Amino acid sequence: MSQVYDLLIVGGGVTGSALLYLTSKYTDIKHVGMLEKYAAPARVNSLHSNNSQTLHCGDIETNYSLEKALKVQRAARMVENYAVAQPDIDHLIFKFPKMVLGVGTRECQQLRERFEMLSPHYPRLKLLEAKDIARIEPVVAYSKGSLRPDEIIALGSEDEYTAVNFEALARSFVRQAQRCEDREIDVHYNSRVEHIRMRGELFTIETRDTTYQARSIVVCAGGHSLKLAHDLGYGHHYSVLPVAGSYYFTPQVLHGKVYTVQNDKLPFAAIHGDPDVMVPGKTRWGPTALVLPVLERYNWETLKDFMRVFRFDRKVWNVLYDLLKVTDIRNYMFKNFLFEIPILRRRLFLKDARKIVPDLKYRDLKFAHHVGGIRPQLIDKDHRKLMMGEAKIDTGVGAIFNMTPSPGATCCLENAEVDMRSVAEFLGATVDEERFKKDLLINDERHQGSDLPAHIITGDAAA
Repeated sequence: MSQVYDLLIVGGGVTGSALLYLTSKYTDIKHVGMLEKYAAPARVNSLHSNNSQTLHCGDIETNYSLEKALKVQRAARMVENYAVAQPDIDHLIFKFPKMVLGVGTRECQQLRERFEMLSPHYPRLKLLEAKDIARIEPVVAYSKGSLRPDEIIALGSEDEYTAVNFEALARSFVRQAQRCEDREIDVHYNSRVEHIRMRGELFTIETRDTTYQARSIVVCAGGHSLKLAHDLGYGHHYSVLPVAGSYYFTPQVLHGKVYTVQNDKLPFAAIHGDPDVMVPGKTRWGPTALVLPVLERYNWETLKDFMRVFRFDRKVWNVLYDLLKVTDIRNYMFKNFLFEIPILRRRLFLKDARKIVPDLKYRDLKFAHHVGGIRPQLIDKDHRKLMMGEAKIDTGVGAIFNMTPSPGATCCLENAEVDMRSVAEFLGATVDEERFKKDLLINDERHQGSDLPAHIITGDAAA
């Protein structure tokens, strides 16, 4: 039995490493540890190839309400404020043009209305007519040598940080945390957590080789977080639906990020084209969405872990049946299944990609093997719904379980801020508010402490 930690974090992705950094630098918590099951941080969904590398700001995500957009804007600013202060900024955060493209009368009108709503809050956001799109992304505006016949407009900007290597960001968080003085910061790699138990006032965390003790724990392990929550008797009314994203590569036809208008009936991301910060000379396209019975993409050993948290019963079936009754969702899921079939998938995906680049060629499109991660979505069996967005179980007894952040890694620091404050309150520790605000909330006049994000679940353990 090793010594007792004040806080032990399970999971070394960008979410867990962000919490390690915040608690090390901005609280007086003395002994903090992190357990990561792989040999380095960010080897699963935070890996550079397993996400879209997008810094979501809320302006080009058409499925966000104004309230959600401003919340995401704050989270993105925190990441940007951290990254630009680092000596290795060029490896962390990148500037590309970005836009959300509207095609056809209905989508164009939707974007015009959205611009009126967002422009007071996003001074750099521009309404781009066809000639503006042609200047920034010629292949989007032109087809066969002349302006495409469709009505098009876009919302976008040209001089903002829009992409992040979240794998490098996670490594940076760990590195900076370990440099904090006057406290003990331990990081243990190759440490897969098997079970978490409560013994007296301490949590016992069991790995294959070692048992740790901690006064508080925060689990940031994707779908595996729910399995560990079940160990403590929490979250039994939840099941996990793992949604995998796949991507395609073409030669570099886009200069920046081009998103498309979201279908409000579909709870998954609309297709977009992006530069890949680690694969120069290519444009990456996607994601498609496919439900897979694993908790980590391309790791079939996690099948048994999925079966432990899926917990299929009539309530789960009712939620899935409700989804399949919606024609748009049913057709979307079937089409995305076809996207995984070699040969056929390229031709089917090409049709969708041509909404962005009308003259894209079949021969240019290549399936991106071993690219794409898993977004575990929670099924709320008691309320018969699929929970979209972030999902967190805060037990109120010093244990927090993070399942899936939304919008992805962009909210890593904001999510960590919420957990930092919760843990500090539980332990009776203090947060250096002035330093935190100075470093990470620069020019954020709306900062009034920390509002809890949606879908935080508290309460007693299940009987």
